[in-house]
Amino acid sequence: MGNAFCLFCGCIGQSNVGIVEKWGRFEKLAQPGFSYFNPFAGECIAGILSTRIQSLDVKIETKTKDNVFVQMICSIQYRVVKENADDAFYELQNPKEQIQAYVFDVVRAQVPRMTLDELFEQKGDVAKAVLEELEKVMGEYGYNIEHILMVDIIPDPSVRRAMNEINAAQRMQLASVYKGEAEKVLQIKRAEAEAESKYLGGVGVARQRQAITDGLRENILNFSGKVEGTSAKEVMDLIMITQYFDTIKDFGNSSKNTTVFLPHGPGHVRDISDQIRNGLMEAESARVNDN
Repeated sequence: MGNAFCLFCGCIGQSNVGIVEKWGRFEKLAQPGFSYFNPFAGECIAGILSTRIQSLDVKIETKTKDNVFVQMICSIQYRVVKENADDAFYELQNPKEQIQAYVFDVVRAQVPRMTLDELFEQKGDVAKAVLEELEKVMGEYGYNIEHILMVDIIPDPSVRRAMNEINAAQRMQLASVYKGEAEKVLQIKRAEAEAESKYLGGVGVARQRQAITDGLRENILNFSGKVEGTSAKEVMDLIMITQYFDTIKDFGNSSKNTTVFLPHGPGHVRDISDQIRNGLMEAESARVNDN
């Protein structure tokens, strides 16, 4: 609802307060609603003040302790105290300029004591210092400071680029460290896996050879026990000849075979059997010596 006036009466809108003068001197405050004035007695409405919360954005340029120029945007929310509206009306001609001047003074006294990083971390302390100063000063003029917010801190563009580059370099360095650690772990695991594979392969070969040796020994003993008059050497030769021909047969039956011409005869089989028998005897001798 707006304000309406005529010669003898007036209507003050909600969230407003009127200043009533008599013969040019403050007389009283007109509260929201209908009010009667006697112009013949010198009464009139000198002005209207709003008691709503108002906002003022102040842009301050200052320098930090580490010589970085920054722009700060401070938002001040204030209102006229209804009971002291006459002070607000008569004492200050331009309250916004008065508030702005005190904000400049406090901020430029606080910020040069901080580095840029400290300013970002402690901007609430700067806002608190501004609030305390404004409440003390503006309260005498009929104004109440509701809130003070440091909306933004804007360093010089070159400083912002440098900060971004520093941050990017730090992140790249950290990423390189993590990548190096990952590659180190991968190489260690690969070496451990290779060592384990070789160990298991060696165990498998040893067990295979042990199984072959045990099988040959068992076959020789069984054959010698069932056929009288045969020696272990004869049985060994027979087994080797049988395995030799079985191997030749397997090569012939393979679908993907390659023809290889080798000198071939019983004498060669006998040489192979002698080599195997000598190897078995040396292994048996080594095991007896170890025991």
